Amino acid sequence: MKTLRLIAALATAVSLSACASVETVTRSAPEPTQATQPTSAALNISAVRISVPYALKVSEANSYYPGGDIVWREDPLGDRHQQVKSIFEQGIQKAAPNVQGSVPVMLDIEVTRFHALTEKARYTTGGVHAVQFKMRLLNPETGEAYTEAREIKADFKAFGGARAINAERNGITQKLRITDRIAEVVAQELANPGSFKAASNGFYGALNQI
Repeated sequence: MKTLRLIAALATAVSLSACASVETVTRSAPEPTQATQPTSAALNISAVRISVPYALKVSEANSYYPGGDIVWREDPLGDRHQQVKSIFEQGIQKAAPNVQGSVPVMLDIEVTRFHALTEKARYTTGGVHAVQFKMRLLNPETGEAYTEAREIKADFKAFGGARAINAERNGITQKLRITDRIAEVVAQELANPGSFKAASNGFYGALNQI
């Protein structure tokens, strides 16, 4: 019965969210701002599982646009995959207070691309922070998939030259801006759970069998 009530609640939440006009972020989205993030009326982040596959190639080349899937320089040289995972964890922690709905979900996130700026690009031309990942919603108790994975592209403009230097002097680092961006985008996505495609064994399928 507990599972059926959870399924019904989530289905109702999705139905209600479909009536709202909420911007989803599956393409390039506006730059992050200091505005309050949207609060989801439906979902609650109960647990998080983040994967940064070691199949993703790391580039340490100091060029304007290096190849590879991961480009990250603000932490000491080390395991870049774990460093990126930590940034995503911090971003989800920031998003959680803005996702205070009634239906608990587990976020299952797989990072597919993480391109911050190299030293050369940051202190000259600037560029784009490419932050891309897949996210699906799971039952936090059973691990059952409520939805299929949704591809999310949270790219945004990176500071360069004097603007980057001035930002750093004020504590606005690449890490801070990217962490805030992840928090913003995740909160926006969860504010509109109806934009996720239901998994074949997820809440829509189970609801139809009741």
